[in-house]
Amino acid sequence: MEKKLDFIRQHRLFSCYTALVILILLIAVFAPYLAPQDPMEGNMKNVLQTPSAEHLLGTDKLGRDTLSRIICGTQVSLFMTICLVLLLVAVGLLVGIVSGYFGGRIEMVLMRLADMMLAFPGVVLAIAIAGILGGSVINTILALLAVGWAKYARLVRSLVIKLRHSDFILAAQVNGTRTRDILLRHILPNILPMVIITGAMDIGTMMMEIAGLSFLGFGAQPPTPEWGLMLNEGRQYIQTAPWLMIYPGLAIFIVVAIFNLWGDSLRDVLDPRQE
Repeated sequence: MEKKLDFIRQHRLFSCYTALVILILLIAVFAPYLAPQDPMEGNMKNVLQTPSAEHLLGTDKLGRDTLSRIICGTQVSLFMTICLVLLLVAVGLLVGIVSGYFGGRIEMVLMRLADMMLAFPGVVLAIAIAGILGGSVINTILALLAVGWAKYARLVRSLVIKLRHSDFILAAQVNGTRTRDILLRHILPNILPMVIITGAMDIGTMMMEIAGLSFLGFGAQPPTPEWGLMLNEGRQYIQTAPWLMIYPGLAIFIVVAIFNLWGDSLRDVLDPRQE
């Protein structure tokens, strides 16, 4: 009875957090229509206005509406984060499956490369790569991809090695099933839930790292309405116009918290080790 109640409670929490995630995604998709004003259009007569009926969250140093920029920033930040997580999952799956299933020299080379990437502090290495490539949305994604794929590759490899010696895999090999079919029909469906859980739980972390690189000037460039960039632009006005940092910071905090809670509840629902 207690296990049944826990199961129901987990699914209720998952449904609640999923609804919030869907709401955030809808805001991102329809951001240009939800924004009350053009987030790019400045008006020097409205520079650094305090929150008011016309500008609910005030204006920035160029007279741009802060609320509009935060709403449109949802689209930019989520697009970058989702693209990054999908690329991390894709690269991790490819490298991990090849390493875990085929083994040999291929595994040795790929895993030593992964060990090299994991040996460095991730954020520091990402900053170095982004600095070399130059500040832009694409370069930020590439820098974080170069740093983050190793964790996924390690996870997938360990899962594949466990499955490779399973009876149903050995039976498929004895029956002459092609390697491609074994990987796609037997290996991939069994490891995908754990990879999805890891990716979902990493969305918040990746969003924070993207915002951090943008704050340092290595991510999105002006006049893009991106939350980390908005924090960077507002830091010099922290005493005279604190809303320029407070509201983008709150947006990052709320969205990251929701995705972290959603990823945690998704793990409780999908993780086969949960009883």
